[in-house]
Amino acid sequence: MNKLIIVGASGHGKVVADIALLNGYDKIYFVDDNSNIKSLGNYEVIGSFDSIFDLAANEYDVFAGIGNASVRQRMQNQLEQKGYNVVTLIHPSAFVARDVKIGVGTVVMAGAVVNAGTVIGKGCIINTSSSVDHDNNIGDYVHVSVAAHTAGTVSVGTNTWIGIGAVISNNISISRDVTIGAGAVVVKDICESGTYVGVPIKKIR
Repeated sequence: MNKLIIVGASGHGKVVADIALLNGYDKIYFVDDNSNIKSLGNYEVIGSFDSIFDLAANEYDVFAGIGNASVRQRMQNQLEQKGYNVVTLIHPSAFVARDVKIGVGTVVMAGAVVNAGTVIGKGCIINTSSSVDHDNNIGDYVHVSVAAHTAGTVSVGTNTWIGIGAVISNNISISRDVTIGAGAVVVKDICESGTYVGVPIKKIR
């Protein structure tokens, strides 16, 4: 199958489309609930999210290209429940160790590194030039932002956002529903949901 529908006609979706091309898809379409968007670059927007369900599930692969984790989760869950084939996309320039496990709907972008023994959940974004070191456990719908880095044996809870350039020290556990600010440094466990910023991090809300 070489046809892919990406949910979300945004900048993030545009990057996903480029990765999909490099993964062998030559027919790529978008859907978006903003009816004013008719195209994204060279790609046609063929309808709203619900319009996917008028198409045969065995004719298209699908991918939720939404930056917002809660929206991405809701849409991916609907696609899975309806029997659509939600794919995983890995940029050819990324390094992913042979024993790494990656869930469906995750994208690993250009220049990213995922080292041995790591498990990455579904619907994650491992963004450009980020790194996830050995024996990490990355929960579902986590976003490891551009140039963010996790050291060895880090655990990250569901729906957590690790900001651009943030650094997570080794042997750290991070709760679910955490936002870590850009450039933050995490040197101790984060046991409560919330927003954390600074060097080292402090909770601000």
